[in-house]
Amino acid sequence: MPTYREALRQAQQQLTQADAYEQHAQLLMLELANQNLSDLYLCYDEPMPQELYDTYCQGVKRLAKQEPLQYVLGYQWFYGNKMTVTPEVLIPRYETEELVANVLVDVDAYFEGKNPVLADIGTGSGAIAISLKREEPSLQVYATDISETALKVAQKNADDLNAEVTFYRGDLLQPLIDRGIQLDILVSNPPYIPQKQTLESSVKDYEPHVALFGGNDGLYFYRRIFEDAHKVIKEHSFLAFEIGYDEKDALLALAKEYFPQDRMTVLQDLNGKDRMLFIYHNV
Repeated sequence: MPTYREALRQAQQQLTQADAYEQHAQLLMLELANQNLSDLYLCYDEPMPQELYDTYCQGVKRLAKQEPLQYVLGYQWFYGNKMTVTPEVLIPRYETEELVANVLVDVDAYFEGKNPVLADIGTGSGAIAISLKREEPSLQVYATDISETALKVAQKNADDLNAEVTFYRGDLLQPLIDRGIQLDILVSNPPYIPQKQTLESSVKDYEPHVALFGGNDGLYFYRRIFEDAHKVIKEHSFLAFEIGYDEKDALLALAKEYFPQDRMTVLQDLNGKDRMLFIYHNV
């Protein structure tokens, strides 16, 4: 059997030749071997177990076809939680963790000592809703998605992580409207990529397009959420959205059409890009 070092070198060469991400060879090995980098270094010159080697080789083949590492593994770490991901759901991004963190700050600022009602619209894997519930157990959390297969993944994640989230299948806010649910907090990371924007093949060829594209201008789903938001938000509430890094001005203009009296702010991510829109409705 090849050693860990030999298997890694072979994998890196294979991915380089396929114009795939070479660094994913080591990440895959670390995850499959359940080791950190220092532990892996210590056993670099030891033979890999047969079963592990076979699994690793199969994973490398998939990576060489530009399949995302998260789908190969079947999970993604998000806000400290191991989230199951399948090709039916968008892979949770690190930028979205910042949305979760900033929502938690405002929960403390505006609803401390209360049990606010929150909904995650277009939940996908459930990453946002589940992370918020786990970090702030006082929240009553709902989540919606139009995809039944996505909701099955989200429910599995909620069950695995012991997070009490109520999932409804339906189009954006409609499940909440139908049930008369009123929100203190509305959160969403809707599809916001313009239809004609060029994407990496690992995204375009593998991730669900329904979770990526937001119409010709990228604002289709924001527009629809803004139109119906007043049917579900309480008199004192706030809305939080992840946005495309170049959509700030267009989204602020659109938001002011529907929330002309409300305070709103755009926050930057750790890379200095405009990535979050917060709308404060009478708070």
